[in-house]
Amino acid sequence: MENLTISQVSRMYDVTPRMLRHYEKLGLIKAGRRQDYAYRMYDEEAVRRLQQIIVLRKLRLSLKEIAILLGDTEQGESLRLLQGRLAELDDEIESLTLIRKLLKQLAGRLGECRRRQTQFDLLEDAELAEVARVLAFPKTNIKENASMEELNRAGEILDRSLQVRILRLPPCTVASYHYIGENPDEAVGEVMTRFVQESGLYEKKPDARMYGFNHPNPGVLENGIHGYEDWVTIPEDMEVKAPLEKKKFAGGLYAVMTIPFPEFQLWENLTRWVNESPDFQPDYSELGEEIMGGCLEDHLNWVYAAHNGWKEDGLPGQIDLMLPIKPRER
Repeated sequence: MENLTISQVSRMYDVTPRMLRHYEKLGLIKAGRRQDYAYRMYDEEAVRRLQQIIVLRKLRLSLKEIAILLGDTEQGESLRLLQGRLAELDDEIESLTLIRKLLKQLAGRLGECRRRQTQFDLLEDAELAEVARVLAFPKTNIKENASMEELNRAGEILDRSLQVRILRLPPCTVASYHYIGENPDEAVGEVMTRFVQESGLYEKKPDARMYGFNHPNPGVLENGIHGYEDWVTIPEDMEVKAPLEKKKFAGGLYAVMTIPFPEFQLWENLTRWVNESPDFQPDYSELGEEIMGGCLEDHLNWVYAAHNGWKEDGLPGQIDLMLPIKPRER
């Protein structure tokens, strides 16, 4: 097998270059470089290891857990890890089974009311009213009712998967840099890091934020490369020099979900939440894939980390995924 470029591997396995570089940083895969070629190259061993990572991610293992599995030569720790994950999965299955049972019971009560042409009231049903009481007052002592305790535990297990909040971003002034080519997010990040450090931005605006987005998305350009653009919020009277550009961001209404870096596949979860929301619908930019539909990635603590020279501070890497929305049309 011939060595593959980062772009080839990205297209072949549907893994972003940003994710591949993160895997390298964690020591999960290794890339080399040819003397006559400036970009990363992946040999057969690296590709095979990537395939294993992809499979393990689909099995819902974290990158930390995957590192243990791939590095545990004696396999004892790996066995304990998988046994623990199996126990967690059993809890989820039990929780889903209980919730399904209660929903089926609720549907039966509702169907009976429809046949009788009576108005259904959850609180008039003795059994379901107890469920509602516990859900409405989660701190209630429910030791006397084991099924209610199980239901609360089920909710805790299942609700951890998706937390979406609604946020209105105010208008602001930003310093922008846009690059199209190999590893665009990395190239943009280097330029923005220099800007933050040389301008003393953190001292002037300690609440500065860094927003990023594909520009354009992967797959838009025929040559396989894509672009990335970063915006760093700045004081309105601050001037910026080329290659940066000063812009005005109009702000807007967004559905927001915090993810650990670099779990960008969770964009699908946020998109599904908005599409299924009874109150909101997407409000994508007319430029569409050219600027990621107007979606933003808010890199939390980025300005402080850049100001601090990217020293290890123990803070987890987190990103707010931000999808533009508007009230759903009735």
